[in-house]
Amino acid sequence: MSEMIKITLPDGAVKEVEKGTSSLQIAASISEGLARNVLSAKVNGQVWDATRPILEDSKLQLLTWNDDEGKNTFWHSSAHLLAEALEDLYPGIKFGIGPPIETGFYYDVDFGDHTLEGGELEKIEAKMTELARQKNEYIRKDISKADAVAYYKEKGDEYKLDLLEGLEDGSITFYEQGNFTDLCRGPHIPNTGFIKAVKLTNIAGAYWRGDEKSKMLTRIYGVTFPKAKELKEYLTMIEEAKKRDHRKLGRELELFTFSEKVGMGLPLWLPKGTLLRERLVNFMKKAQDKSGYEQVVTPHIGHKALYETSGHYEKYGKDSFQPIATPHDGEEFLLKPMNCPHHCEIYKHKPRSYKDLPIRYAEFGTVYRYEQSGELHGLTRVRGFTQDDAHIFCRPDQVKEEFIKVIDLVLYVFKALGFEDFTAQISLRDPEKPEKYIGDGELWDKAEAAIVEAAAEKGLVTVTELGEAAFYGPKLDFMVKDALGRKWQLGTIQVDYQLPNRFELEYIGSDNQKHRPVMIHRAPFGSLERFVAVLIEHCAGNFPLWLSPDQINILPISEKYLDYAEEIKSLLDEQGISGNIDNRDEKIGRKIRDSEVKKVPFMLIVGEKEQEERKLSVRKHGEGDLGSYSPEEFIAYFQRIISDSLSR
Repeated sequence: MSEMIKITLPDGAVKEVEKGTSSLQIAASISEGLARNVLSAKVNGQVWDATRPILEDSKLQLLTWNDDEGKNTFWHSSAHLLAEALEDLYPGIKFGIGPPIETGFYYDVDFGDHTLEGGELEKIEAKMTELARQKNEYIRKDISKADAVAYYKEKGDEYKLDLLEGLEDGSITFYEQGNFTDLCRGPHIPNTGFIKAVKLTNIAGAYWRGDEKSKMLTRIYGVTFPKAKELKEYLTMIEEAKKRDHRKLGRELELFTFSEKVGMGLPLWLPKGTLLRERLVNFMKKAQDKSGYEQVVTPHIGHKALYETSGHYEKYGKDSFQPIATPHDGEEFLLKPMNCPHHCEIYKHKPRSYKDLPIRYAEFGTVYRYEQSGELHGLTRVRGFTQDDAHIFCRPDQVKEEFIKVIDLVLYVFKALGFEDFTAQISLRDPEKPEKYIGDGELWDKAEAAIVEAAAEKGLVTVTELGEAAFYGPKLDFMVKDALGRKWQLGTIQVDYQLPNRFELEYIGSDNQKHRPVMIHRAPFGSLERFVAVLIEHCAGNFPLWLSPDQINILPISEKYLDYAEEIKSLLDEQGISGNIDNRDEKIGRKIRDSEVKKVPFMLIVGEKEQEERKLSVRKHGEGDLGSYSPEEFIAYFQRIISDSLSR
């Protein structure tokens, strides 16, 4: 008689199946339609091939295109399909890595004597489509390290041999599909036939292992879909994304620029961009003031020993700028990679009582990370950026309450800026890699429990990701969908029992004994640079009225009405309404069109009638004529819009 095992599904239903049954077979027992859509499966929290046998009682979640893990499996398998097509078309090439990414996949390739031009991408796409139609299975094979090394030595692939050096015997697997074999831990979709639509999107250069001293490989990016219509929708979205590209709009709206003489990845904020940035800062400071935060300021550099104490140098030293040695006494300083160690020292500057807690320090602190030049991208990936950082020092019994208050602040920020569609990601330890984290396991348990309970109390839509915690503590990351459906990680809240230990932070408790505070890190924006980039693309440069650098543009019909335009501008300036007078010798139609292009929220047209009646002819960006207003009526209307958008 066959041995039976129990499979628990997400809805709590339990199925008894024969030992060795695959997830795909279980899906087929539920419905054939489901089986046709299953890409992979989560077995006891780990993503597996849907065809892999299950050998013990397990919790099972079947993954489809609607699940992020399902998409990752699909795109990972597509990277292998790309490699198979490349090997067929360009014999003798060598392969680096080919992972899934948020928007598809890529593969790094050493083409050797072959040259690859952009026009060849269509030929590669056609070969991928041809191979996909063969419906070749992705077959997993365990292999010894010795056999794996022998295989790649014979092929002369130094990149796979380099990867094998870091792997232990007994943990190595190959995957085969058709005539292609790759070193890979998986998982993969059942067969290539699931891939119905292919688009290779870009060719770029990438150093092997990200090391600028290593060879430059060719990185080919692509995206695939299980249905042809989804590719069509994707291409439409890409065209819209090009129109919304924050680098393009940032230039057109005169918000920011970059200079090679200043340094790559170091943005220069232009006057309008600076005004937008200051409005975001003031908005956050006002919200923080209401929530009991105190503003602090810390230096742009810190002693190397500070970051050794915090653990940041050990974990991120290679991503920091090299230490700066002082000219005489040999001390070493770093450009500040994090604000939190500085805030720990501020907390420590005097004795604390349990009655003093919580203490909430906030700072718009500029930090610096050395990113590879090839990874820099507008404002989303820079080398110097400003975080809306805050650190809350509290008693253990205050953690959950403080965490919930921070969630409320994040939700307020998202509402005011139009980010209504988001998921809260609970980022926990990877139980299989304890060496990645510092501190006591029991304290980690407490921190993780506090986050889970707080998120549940606020009724947040959550997903849990193992292995995504910071090295010092678990966190709640807010994954926001923009207007094009793209996901961005913006706000974050982290519970930290470790840095207070490392910095020996203390408070005197009600028992007159010394205790360690708990530290909560939070940044609703994350970084101002990245937040502005996402906001630009989300709203296509049509910022909320309260945030727009130029909120109004006064358009005199001719120079005869410039004095009245100046009078109106002075009146609006007194009310904090910012804007300009378009005093060019142009027809009013041209002035209106140019204001629309600049995405100015309101155009105030003044001519003979408006001057005689002391009125304004008001036009709204994207909507057109709103009619005639007195200056006082317009100010009241304007302020009502802002009040409604910032109500809390």
